[in-house]
Amino acid sequence: MAQASQVISQADQQKPASALPEVAMPGLGTAEVQQRISSGQTNALKEKTSRSIWQIIRANVFTLFNAIIFTAMILVLITGRWRDALFGFVLIINTGIGIFSEVRSKRTLDRLSILVEASYAVRRNGTNTEITRDKIVLDDLLWIRAGEQVPADGQVLASYGLELDESMLTGESRTVKKSEGDSVQSGSTATAGMALVKVTAVGANSYAAKITSQVKKFTKTHSDLNDGINKILKVMTIIGIPMVVLLAWSQIRVVGGFEAAFTSDLWKDADISAVSGVVGMIPEGLVLLTSLNFAIAAMRLARQNTLVQELDAVETLARVDALNLDKTGTITDGGIVFDSIENLGDSNDADTGSPRYPDEKTVRRALSDICNEESPNATARAVLEGLKSKTGTPSDSKPGSIQSRTPFSSARKWSSITYADGSQWFFGAPEVLLSGSQAAINADTNDPGSLYPDVFKRIEAFAEKGSRVLLLAYAPKTNAQGSDPAETVNPGIVPVSLIICSESIRDDARETLAWFREQGVRCRVISGDNPGTVAAIAGKVGLTGDSMPRYMDARNLPDDVEELAEALEDIDVLGRVLPEQKKAIVQALHSKGHTVAMTGDGVNDALALKEADLGIAMGNAAPATKAVAQIVLVDSKFSHLPSVVARGRQVMANMERVASLFLVKTVYSVLISLGVVLSFMPFPYLPRHITYIGFLTIGTPAFILALAPNTRRYIPGFLKRVVAFAFPGGMAAGLSVLLTAWIVPPLMHWSYSGSDLAQLRTVCSIVLFIVGIAVLARVARPLRSWRGILVLFFFAAGVIGAFIPFIARFFEIYLPAGRSLVITAVAVCAAVVLFFACYGVQGIISRYTDRSGRRPVRSR
Repeated sequence: MAQASQVISQADQQKPASALPEVAMPGLGTAEVQQRISSGQTNALKEKTSRSIWQIIRANVFTLFNAIIFTAMILVLITGRWRDALFGFVLIINTGIGIFSEVRSKRTLDRLSILVEASYAVRRNGTNTEITRDKIVLDDLLWIRAGEQVPADGQVLASYGLELDESMLTGESRTVKKSEGDSVQSGSTATAGMALVKVTAVGANSYAAKITSQVKKFTKTHSDLNDGINKILKVMTIIGIPMVVLLAWSQIRVVGGFEAAFTSDLWKDADISAVSGVVGMIPEGLVLLTSLNFAIAAMRLARQNTLVQELDAVETLARVDALNLDKTGTITDGGIVFDSIENLGDSNDADTGSPRYPDEKTVRRALSDICNEESPNATARAVLEGLKSKTGTPSDSKPGSIQSRTPFSSARKWSSITYADGSQWFFGAPEVLLSGSQAAINADTNDPGSLYPDVFKRIEAFAEKGSRVLLLAYAPKTNAQGSDPAETVNPGIVPVSLIICSESIRDDARETLAWFREQGVRCRVISGDNPGTVAAIAGKVGLTGDSMPRYMDARNLPDDVEELAEALEDIDVLGRVLPEQKKAIVQALHSKGHTVAMTGDGVNDALALKEADLGIAMGNAAPATKAVAQIVLVDSKFSHLPSVVARGRQVMANMERVASLFLVKTVYSVLISLGVVLSFMPFPYLPRHITYIGFLTIGTPAFILALAPNTRRYIPGFLKRVVAFAFPGGMAAGLSVLLTAWIVPPLMHWSYSGSDLAQLRTVCSIVLFIVGIAVLARVARPLRSWRGILVLFFFAAGVIGAFIPFIARFFEIYLPAGRSLVITAVAVCAAVVLFFACYGVQGIISRYTDRSGRRPVRSR
């Protein structure tokens, strides 16, 4: 067996299976592999990335709203009067928008989730061979090489300097070195070295798959707006079913009873009248407008590489007041940045004046040379780029001046170069390099901190600020004869400089966090890294403004949800957080009434994203994480979040503004239907009339108003507020129509049939149209802007449309003339007076009623 301490070069790590090291273990035989395949012990795993097409269709088709509108449409169509069934198009359009938007998002997500089918080397029948991931079986001997993602759980049998990035699973960004006997988990990535691993779990039994299984169950995003609409629909269903029966009965009585109705086809008039009342009660335009605005918001966000997987998530954006951020991918981008060179002493010895440390130019040249390997790692590349941009110092060594080089190895944790004059330079982990110094050898210690206290004190100071510290050391002469300069540190090294690096902070992080603070959204950083380091990075980007973020090790958090919620109030940064704790943190914030958004990219974030009100995944996230998120930032840019939240706030604030338009129709439809039943008169307008009026005074202007800019944070209580606004307008419209229908016929000597009924319905429709315009003007305030022009435009459109023959015939509008015109004008004036009276009474009541809803204060 290969020794665990054996070191191989980077080129060896990337060799094909046929060139991998030979080991004594033969691996599984052909028969053993076939037996495991037959028993299903393979690594094949179907990754579910989102809902199926059928689930999307079912969720959008089988709704209470669709059931009510579909039933009403069928009742109209059986009469043959298809023009009165125009409201049914709302059902088709609304359902189509929902399905199209979610299927489009699903396809985009599925394309994002396609994994590259990499090949893996396994040892079978005594030879190394390449196979695909799904062909790996239990107990296989698997080679894990640098750059590969671990495809299955296993135990290390032989390590050749293997280091794994387990951030997708644990949140810890630093790599973990694996030795013989250590376990490796699927989902982690090999960053250096390689190892021979025995597979211990495959497929659904692997670590990553088990976490994924906990988040597979689909849960619908909570929508305060849709909840309010559904409550209205439920109430209208309870009212509507008996109201349909009563309307039908009253309308049949109006036409002469059941016998007369069914022998003369007058039952059709009764049917249409009954449907007129019920359709008016249902705010079908509000349902459609909600879907349209959510879909438009989703499409606008898609242009900014932000994928909305569930339309209802747009609303949740407006309510977010707590945002939990992962450090990597949001504040930092995972890269390394060279910051500075910190010299550890003067160039000359204080006593003799002779050179003790190389001068600054020599240090920069040596650092550039030592990092300029054939295949430099991320840190070396960052140093080279930093030297060039900050000091303009490329490597200026003359050809042949570097006599030999020891490239960086994760097993050694250092690299070195030897110049032609015999001097050596070492670059790497301070504790490793100084452990090989002569002082450490003489003291027989592996802890150089006590031997170089000043050096390590400075290292700790930089580490507390979130920096990564490396050491550049110098030895005037090469190692003693007989030692291996490629594998041992020169005992004569002298620490020269500390090379300060840091994680690459996103350029947009500070500005984005500042925006959230201004908008009243509390941001917390939740990470698997060291809490002090994370807090230092968070402080650099102003997580809490000018103050230093308060941090805590998650291992010290209480388990009780209530105690955890109290603790979180005083914490800005949490480190060493486990996946289960992330979920508990979201639950604790929920217990305090917060609407929580959670960002993440690793499998370890999936549980928390599912628990949050709004899960936001990065585009480079694990498939399981993207599957449970409502929002996916396709290009992984944190700076998109403000526009995401602002778009949600625009939709919700404007939807609340225009929702009262639709509820006004619901209120007056209930009132008019009740009046018709009690007075046994024909319904005062047809379904096509309400379609015409609704299009001009509610649907189209509401859609335009809903697109206006608005960044106000949404406050729960949507239904209560819109009902309070809509009730006076609905009362005014309903009473105006009923009074017109009751008073005008006796004055005009009209009967409730034939052309007289058609004229009456026109007058009632005009009255309803004028009240509708008045309600629109109240909603659109202030009118000294484009909003006033909007109201005038739709008023003019309604009037002009009535004079166009085709429109007048289609909607059965008969323009009043003579005495009928005078009566219509009087009815309109009375309706306007009643409108102002209803809202005036509301204003008086609101003046004596505080916002908490207590009873009015009686005046003395």
